[in-house]
Amino acid sequence: MAVTLDTDLSRVLGAKTAKAMAESLELRTVRDLLRHYPRRYARRGEMTRLDDLQVGDRVTVLAQVTRVTTRRMRNRPGTLTEVTVGDGAGEMQLVFFNRKHGNLSQGAWGLFAGTVGEYRRAKQFAHPDFHLISGDDDEDWARALIPIYPASKDVSSWVIQKSVKLLLDAAGGFGFVEDPLPEDLRTRHGLPSLPAALLDVHRPTSSDDVEHARERLKWDEALTLQLVLAARRRAAALEPGTARPRRPGGLLDAVDAALPFSLTEGQRAVGEELAAELDRDQPMHRLLQGEVGSGKTVVALRAMAQVVDAGGQAALLAPTEVLAAQHARSIAAMLGPLARAGELDGDPAGTRVVLLTGSLKAAARREARAAVADGSAGIVVGTHALLQEGVDFADLGLVVVDEQHRFGVEQRDALRAKGNRPPHVLVMTATPIPRTVAMTVYGDLETSVLRQLPSGRGGVASSVVPVSDKPAWLDRAWERLREEVAAGRQAYVVCPRIGDDAGASDDDPDEADAPEEPAGEDDKRPPLAVLDVAEGLAEGPLAGLRLAVLHGRMAPEAKEATMRAFAAREVDVLVATTVVEVGVDVPNATVMVVMDADRFGVSQLHQLRGRVARGAHRGLCLLVTELPLTSATGQRLTAVASTSDGFELARVDLETRREGDVLGAAQSGRRSTVKLLSLLEDEELIAVARAEATALLGTERGLADHPGLAAEVAALATDERATYLEKA
Repeated sequence: MAVTLDTDLSRVLGAKTAKAMAESLELRTVRDLLRHYPRRYARRGEMTRLDDLQVGDRVTVLAQVTRVTTRRMRNRPGTLTEVTVGDGAGEMQLVFFNRKHGNLSQGAWGLFAGTVGEYRRAKQFAHPDFHLISGDDDEDWARALIPIYPASKDVSSWVIQKSVKLLLDAAGGFGFVEDPLPEDLRTRHGLPSLPAALLDVHRPTSSDDVEHARERLKWDEALTLQLVLAARRRAAALEPGTARPRRPGGLLDAVDAALPFSLTEGQRAVGEELAAELDRDQPMHRLLQGEVGSGKTVVALRAMAQVVDAGGQAALLAPTEVLAAQHARSIAAMLGPLARAGELDGDPAGTRVVLLTGSLKAAARREARAAVADGSAGIVVGTHALLQEGVDFADLGLVVVDEQHRFGVEQRDALRAKGNRPPHVLVMTATPIPRTVAMTVYGDLETSVLRQLPSGRGGVASSVVPVSDKPAWLDRAWERLREEVAAGRQAYVVCPRIGDDAGASDDDPDEADAPEEPAGEDDKRPPLAVLDVAEGLAEGPLAGLRLAVLHGRMAPEAKEATMRAFAAREVDVLVATTVVEVGVDVPNATVMVVMDADRFGVSQLHQLRGRVARGAHRGLCLLVTELPLTSATGQRLTAVASTSDGFELARVDLETRREGDVLGAAQSGRRSTVKLLSLLEDEELIAVARAEATALLGTERGLADHPGLAAEVAALATDERATYLEKA
């Protein structure tokens, strides 16, 4: 039969199997099946150790039956059959209740699939699906390597393996597959053809076959992805923007004169880079990433001032009302009378700084919107409220997105669309990003990095407090906090939940307070809550100190009042959720105690830690956990405590996540187009693919001479699954 990559699987496999694959694995076409690569390969007696399996994993193992016993159950009718299987490196139990277990006799080999459970500290499968290796399978199972595929409850690994074989037989091999990569590129990098790579990845004869095939297939993923991103960069560069040149004697000069400190070398360098791009007709699209406390906000303010000097408006989008209010307050304070143009004490040569959030009263909201619409507000700071209909700018010249990881590309573009012409865009994040993530998730942006911290910062020392192993350490932690307060300084205590119920953080969605990762390994009790911890501390180890709470369910006025009181040193200890994670700047705060630190991600802990030691005094961050330091999460906390290098921690963070989480497949809930590419292991491949993509699109004909590659790019660019790029 004639087969193409777009052929529906029902024509090759039959309606029943095709339906199961579509519903449980989202495999609908021949292309989908061929791009569904084996997770690993099995050799008899050389399998992944069974005793390395984790409870809750759904896996397929190749093993041999070593023992079968059947007995009547004591407490209920029927029989229980226990089958012990081994792979030469470990053993596990298969359990069948009142069910025939086929030909599971001692010595039989088979594939066993199920969800790993545990009973009396022993790993087991309850009612696993299995496929015994019989004489009919000799051709497949006699191969040196047996592919083990990502499978589901309804579609097993061996069904996928047999389906690939059926496709091969029906199509007479993989000759129908056209290779999208240009031949000169394959030759330059020593890559096999796509048909050869697909054959070797699905039916290999050696480990070398697999290695070469995977390298080629990674190239397909990396190059297609980088072509999509390069096309976005080219399209952005061709947009008709408006130049916003620097003007002497304006707001920018006033900002520089008002700064109570000297800019770091990094701030000056990035500032010049931004100033040059703002002076061009093509809109700037730049990612500014930097260490916590490296001074990104000052860099952004100088860019905003330059745009206002050139007659435009700048909008700063912040993820929380607390942060938006703080930005507006600090910008207004820095500009002084220049931020109050039109007011009695304002400077006519200045502009207005307007705050626009969802909690504004109706009259204040109308006034703010009017100032934005008539252009009198040159700098507009706000939350998602900026994206709403009815918020219209007179001449939006610059969009600054703070903490980009809290927003998607679609939100960034919604704000850009409010400009008469495409505005310049500056995206900021204090979460350091590994180079490969910057080249993929943020690959449509040029990147600037701030590593240097301003002089005069005290630095932060971090320690893990393992309560279960060393309970006395927690008492000492509270003593250290009291010592800092006695010395005239302040502290944070951070908890993963608000309180009042046993669920996860239920903050106002606008605050995005919830921890960025699921709960840690200890799920036996709910995470510690702000309200409960604050009460316990006030009556116990911190009795007599001035405590206040802060969380996203509080009314905006109450949050603002609490932050003002803390900044004014009227509060000694602020017990809060992660609403303090970004942007909160109280230089007198020197101690942070993070309760249930195992419930937070690496980058989030680094962000939190950046809230202390923002002045001249040295800071202390204590990560409290009930998990042993020998656990995987305990080791992760130790890694956070051992270094203050955010870029090193970003790599540690990447190591603890699945690739799909980083690229956004988990967030979008869809199957990721990137299956083999590793952001950790394939850094150089991604960099080379980026260069090749830029070169291909830089030619006069672009992809016109490479229709196969153009089709792959079009499929990724238009496929709804490509939203993983925009959700990460």
